[in-house]
Amino acid sequence: MTPLQDVVPAPASVQPAAGVTFTLTAGTGIQSQSADVGNALAALLRPATGFPLPVTAVTGTPAPTSGIALLLSGADASVGAEGYQLDVTASLLTIRAQTPAGLYHGVQTLRQLLPPAVEAGTVQSGPWTVAGGRIIDRPRYAYRGAMLDVSRHFFGVDVVKRYIDEIAQYKLNILHLHLTDDQGWRIVVDAWPRLATVGGSTQVGGGAGGYYTKAQYTDLVAYAAARHITVVPEIDLPGHTNAALASYAELNRDGVAPALYTGTDVGFSSLCVGKEVTYTFVQQVLDELAAITPGAYLHVGGDEAHSTPEADYRTFMNRVQPFVGAAGKTVLGWHQIGQADHTPGRVVQYWGTTPSDADLSSAVAKGDKVLLSPADKTYLDMQYTDSTPLGLSWAGLIEVQTAYDWDPGTYLPGVPAASVLGVEAPLWSETVRTLADIEFMAFPRLPALAELAWSPQSARNWDTFKVRLGAQGTRWTVQGINYYRSPQVPWGTPPSISPSTSPATSPSVSSPPAGALAKGGFETGLPPAPPPR
Repeated sequence: MTPLQDVVPAPASVQPAAGVTFTLTAGTGIQSQSADVGNALAALLRPATGFPLPVTAVTGTPAPTSGIALLLSGADASVGAEGYQLDVTASLLTIRAQTPAGLYHGVQTLRQLLPPAVEAGTVQSGPWTVAGGRIIDRPRYAYRGAMLDVSRHFFGVDVVKRYIDEIAQYKLNILHLHLTDDQGWRIVVDAWPRLATVGGSTQVGGGAGGYYTKAQYTDLVAYAAARHITVVPEIDLPGHTNAALASYAELNRDGVAPALYTGTDVGFSSLCVGKEVTYTFVQQVLDELAAITPGAYLHVGGDEAHSTPEADYRTFMNRVQPFVGAAGKTVLGWHQIGQADHTPGRVVQYWGTTPSDADLSSAVAKGDKVLLSPADKTYLDMQYTDSTPLGLSWAGLIEVQTAYDWDPGTYLPGVPAASVLGVEAPLWSETVRTLADIEFMAFPRLPALAELAWSPQSARNWDTFKVRLGAQGTRWTVQGINYYRSPQVPWGTPPSISPSTSPATSPSVSSPPAGALAKGGFETGLPPAPPPR
């Protein structure tokens, strides 16, 4: 039985009740003030338990006295918009929150308190027992993100949905999709159709590439929203634009479209800052994307514009940023956009490897918030060690302890803690080609970074975290997640059931079991490492 304090991310407050347990039985019902969260919990629990777990609506008055209750009232005031209160007695397990998002996060905690076999897609023997006591929990940061680069290698809708399910378990609330780069344009724009049909037709190393229709993108956004995750789309500008330039000759300085690009170099492409058609193009792209993106942010990139002179870069960004506001969104960009004028609410994403940077300092001085993605801590595309076969190493080798053992609140000495909006873990895809690759690079580092973003610093300790993390491995084995068995982590013994697709993940996507990497299950002939982003 999992102690209340052993979940990931670590809860803010735990009060165990010695000798008290709650056991899920065939007669247990779910009483919920949120039909969506109640049904999601039932869908998670039914396959492995075999129990009917009927979901009924309740008002909260009178309070339920048995079974599982999901209530939007009565939670401790400290939980805020995304936190929850979990109370476990012998007869009643109650999750209280102020919002459905809080209830959903509480369900993810309950999930981890149940045996790993609960993740199986077929009936298991149980018992399904939860330790008694109380958890009061809330996130440290409002922005807790993962980024997936679908441009350098394209990943279909089912793969992205699988990744959404995997990050939702650890209470992340943002999926940043890097939709455009030199190697591929991955979203349909009606006003510029060749962006997808031409610009989306290849990827790193060649191959078919691909793109999302607007219907597919809308489906992804809705799928994420059902798991209380907001999609932040990125159109990288003015550099990283070869796919767009190859699609439309008029966007080039000389009016000649370059060839499509399948390599991994950076910094060689740029939109033409002096042409008015450039701004017509950007505004139409951003307007169409904003119209199908309910979240608050549009990410405009802004990094590695080495082919754009500094003065032109500022001119371009000062023209483009207001398009975002006019579309009803807030600007988010890599920290180089600090060179440009401030816009209301702007957020800069710091990907540097040192605790100071002139562009970042300029942004903070102008009032920008900071999203932390230091490449030597959070970049999931970096190798774990020099012997792991996937990934790059320009930002350093990132083992699990390196990813975990830093404090976002004090990482940048010149940035007040109040200016830090959150943490995001980017996964660039130069060497990442399959779902199994994504999982191998993300697990176990992504849960480590999720704890940085959710848990109070006082609750975090590497020596205890590695034990809690090791226990997650048995759960990932049941879910079929292909994770890296870091020697820094004391991994638990897998349960005696076959890995199967979790009922909460996309059933059409399979992933090889843990250890597939060691069995030669990955492609060879990876492209050369690019320079730093």
